Amino acid sequence: MRNPPRRASAVPMKYFHRTHAGPDEMLGIASEFFGSRLTPVAEGARQRTFSGAIGRVSVTVQAEGGHYTLVTVETDQVGESEADKLAKRFLTIAHAATHPAHRPIGAY
Repeated sequence: MRNPPRRASAVPMKYFHRTHAGPDEMLGIASEFFGSRLTPVAEGARQRTFSGAIGRVSVTVQAEGGHYTLVTVETDQVGESEADKLAKRFLTIAHAATHPAHRPIGAY
């Protein structure tokens, strides 16, 4: 029996960002940013998940080498969806939080 083709929405989008900010600071920024737009549905030591009508967004942070934090943002929607744009906007805001000279502009 052949496997049915996967739907595009079943393949999540993933984005990565490396920052000097600590994992707790990044989770705080994620909770503030997504919490005002989506409903928190899961919380772990290094992970937060939010959901709403536009889809699901998960943020995972991981200490990397003691100097950096790897931030992974994953959505359950295809690229350029509303959830996808929100995920990319979060990464822009997270970058601006650690680099005050960065001005967050753009369509997302």
